[in-house]
Amino acid sequence: MDAAWHPVALSGDIEPATSAGFKLFGQELVVWRDDKGTAHVWEDRCPHRGMRLSFGFVRGNHLACLYHGWQYDRSGQCRHIPAHPDLEVPPTITVPVYKAREWAGIIWTSLDHDAAPGEEIAGIPAVAVRSVYLDKPVATAIAALVANGLDDGDAVRQLGQNLCLVKSATSQLLAAFQPVSETRTGMHVVALDVAPDKPLKDLARIVEAFRDSLSGEVRVG
Repeated sequence: MDAAWHPVALSGDIEPATSAGFKLFGQELVVWRDDKGTAHVWEDRCPHRGMRLSFGFVRGNHLACLYHGWQYDRSGQCRHIPAHPDLEVPPTITVPVYKAREWAGIIWTSLDHDAAPGEEIAGIPAVAVRSVYLDKPVATAIAALVANGLDDGDAVRQLGQNLCLVKSATSQLLAAFQPVSETRTGMHVVALDVAPDKPLKDLARIVEAFRDSLSGEVRVG
């Protein structure tokens, strides 16, 4: 995945016709799925009164603001204002839209409109394990994972700026890191393969234990 792309959620956590808010570099964004299941990432603000669109609701291929029901199509263009149903909405009423794509069971976005799409991981089923949030900068969280793994005996290889491959005797995981802010990081973990005697709930507990270990002093090496 190109360095301009950043993970924001596990694919399975955003169901069709739902939305959720998140932050990337401190900027408030919304991720939502339309009725076709396509994921979209926008600025999390209705141009009318500034209400968070993540508080709104999905109607078909429109995202509607909770406050006054203004509806925006997949391009971010306002298409319907309930208080003025016959109004031809001016084309200037739009929500800033960002690129979004799904890759290895994770929803990614880029704030760089010229970002290359990156390569697909083809033929590898990825199963959601857990998303956790760490009160550490991205670089610190990645360094701790590379040095210590999620669990004893893990071998960790950094694949890019914000992606690590974690191998253990029973599983192979991808951990993708979201720069929420300068001091807070989201870590989204998916399993590429899991041994039958290692259920996903056990892997989720390991991810949570890693999060808890970072609540104190982080030891690297």
